Amino acid sequence: MSDRIRIVEGDITALKVDAIVNAANNDLILGEGVAGAIARRGGPSIQTECDKIGAIKIGEAALTGGGNLPAKWVIHAAAMGLGRPATAEGIKNSTNASLALARDKRMSAVAFPALGTGIAGFPLEECAKIMIKETVDFFVVNDYPETVIFCLWGGEAYRTFLKQLIKGV
Repeated sequence: MSDRIRIVEGDITALKVDAIVNAANNDLILGEGVAGAIARRGGPSIQTECDKIGAIKIGEAALTGGGNLPAKWVIHAAAMGLGRPATAEGIKNSTNASLALARDKRMSAVAFPALGTGIAGFPLEECAKIMIKETVDFFVVNDYPETVIFCLWGGEAYRTFLKQLIKGV
């Protein structure tokens, strides 16, 4: 399974993949953190599409176009509510919902950030455990996406996800 998972450090908005995942709030308002970076680089069309979708439940995911991003799509993983902390259940369910959208669109490569660890304050190590476990479990019964890239901002996040991937294999 680990050959289908890559861990990289960098700017997720610069990746040329089928989709990047937004660490979204359930109101799909692109504000700070990863969502803010997506809004700045991707342009206003992404927020416009989010507004048309409206609020989704925590643990769900929604799909929009990628605007000016190198990625064709943005998967908005609602791991938290607007102004509320992320939870393990929200991260688990929104990771699975995002993977299911990628599977249904038969995407080759999808890039995830660390969901809920920024503004929403979820512990990085626990996030890495949840997201890697859910991805590995998803791969057991699904051929798509073919590759998941965890694109982390900063050395600490990169090392934490890499450590969890090595532990889980």
